[in-house]
Amino acid sequence: MPYRVHLFSLRIAHAFRETCLSGEYNLLQLRKDLLAGLSVGIIAIPLAMALAIASGVAPQHGLYTAIIGGFVIALCGGSRLSISGPTAAFIVLLVPITSQYGLVGLLLTTFVAGIILVMMAILRLGRFIEYIPESVVLGFTCGIALVIAILQVKDVLGLPLASLPDEFIHKIPVLLTAIPDMHWPSLLVAAVTLFIMIVWPRLRLPLPGHLPALVVASVLAFAMHQAGFATDTIGSRFSYALADGTVGMGIPAAIPTFQWPWQHVDKVWQALTFDWQLVKTLLPAAFAIAMLGAIESLLCAVVLDGMSGQRHSANSELLGQGIGNMIVPFFGGITATAALARSAANVRAGAVSPLSAMFHSATVFAALLMLTDLLNFVPMAAMAALLLVVAWNMSEAHKAIQLVKTAPRTDIWVFLTCFLLTVALDMVIAITAGILLAAMLFVKDIAEMTKITDITQSKRLVNSPLPDGWSVFKINGPLFFAAADRIFAELSTLCEDHKGFVLYLDGVTILDAGGLAALNKLISQCQRKQTQIYIADLQFQPLRALAKAGVKPIAGVLTFYSSLADALDNLADIKRMDSALPELNKI
Repeated sequence: MPYRVHLFSLRIAHAFRETCLSGEYNLLQLRKDLLAGLSVGIIAIPLAMALAIASGVAPQHGLYTAIIGGFVIALCGGSRLSISGPTAAFIVLLVPITSQYGLVGLLLTTFVAGIILVMMAILRLGRFIEYIPESVVLGFTCGIALVIAILQVKDVLGLPLASLPDEFIHKIPVLLTAIPDMHWPSLLVAAVTLFIMIVWPRLRLPLPGHLPALVVASVLAFAMHQAGFATDTIGSRFSYALADGTVGMGIPAAIPTFQWPWQHVDKVWQALTFDWQLVKTLLPAAFAIAMLGAIESLLCAVVLDGMSGQRHSANSELLGQGIGNMIVPFFGGITATAALARSAANVRAGAVSPLSAMFHSATVFAALLMLTDLLNFVPMAAMAALLLVVAWNMSEAHKAIQLVKTAPRTDIWVFLTCFLLTVALDMVIAITAGILLAAMLFVKDIAEMTKITDITQSKRLVNSPLPDGWSVFKINGPLFFAAADRIFAELSTLCEDHKGFVLYLDGVTILDAGGLAALNKLISQCQRKQTQIYIADLQFQPLRALAKAGVKPIAGVLTFYSSLADALDNLADIKRMDSALPELNKI
């Protein structure tokens, strides 16, 4: 087709081309996408602001992320119905970056993470994300949810704290010490917001609960302000300074403009020099952001496939996420990825193509230009309450409880390790340790599946007597680095005084370098002891590995047979010859 575009065999804009440029897209579908985009855009406006605030930056940067990131990722990605923007999962990663390097460092880290995501797509690693076990994902998801909830306590209670310590273990005593100074109007606003958001779903109305909750909270905060009980709002906490010299409070009613990420300047942090040393400093956090973004976006795409009956392109989705995160920092946006709650709402609203996500971005853009005066009245306590609900939903506590009750012990340990490391240290360590621990436990479980069995007495497999000093052993399972040494050491012990033995390997599917090394060690031992080895029934991969390594028959030591029957026939001949020797000696 003439509209096909490729990058290193990757299909750019895979989802957009499959739907909107397929020739089957019509006005009815366009109308569905428009209505879905409007609905999700309305949902995204307060969430984008709240998530930006929770990440340590001004609310407009969350709106910029939904506008630019949401549009670019929808255009370039591989999932038809995903809605991308700021998400709660990133808060734990972004807050330490913002506190240490400010907005500038956060934008640069996002840009580097985008490059890593594009590299992952080029290397076609999209499907490998599916191999990350649920215990790892649930572990750091629950950890993130707990940290997000703790971060909201300050604004929910209206505590007079300028900031919180970076370490979780130090946050708790600071919050507990400040509780006697809580601000009851802020607590009232937060309580009303929570109450409406909890009760609203029972009404079964199409309008999402957080919108009426924020409207009621804003009206309540305004009424209390008129009565002399002021609460902190977006307009009172945040200020801005535009390039033309305009200074104001709250959110600027201005479009995001292009600017080099490393030259963003605010009151605290000055522009940084973009060099290799800075990249090396930010690289661990960028890698963690890329990994989390890949996991979250692809898991979201899988869930949407189940809801819609469609299929996504994993590597194209990674490519879209990478391109989006490389572009969004140039317009003041922070890290973006697919958001499951907004994407699910998009499906339920009737979306059929990535155009719905683009309309969602346009809706947020319109709100930025026309509704900033109203958005500035939203209380900070209400935003914090909104994030408490988001944290609870993302924790998937029911799944975590089910895992602890029913999963094997190793999965429980992986879950607890990821959870505790996320809470006590940070996401970089939690993701790395969780994946490594899960991989090691998986290798251990697979290695334990490889068994060696003495089948000499099996009438079904060994149907004729063997010569004295001979046995037949069957190996089942992969002979790889974690299993081969144990298997061949056990075999060496079993055959200590044998003249020879048959290795029946039809159950061995994999032979890696570690398995080859262990086999060569066994062959050398047998050569010294003058013990013969018959290897029978090799599958294709082990046979190819032996041929590539140059392992050849050794006269009087190592012989290969295409089947166990051939090896046993040769042993039967040897036994007949051994039986005939006494008669020949008599002659």
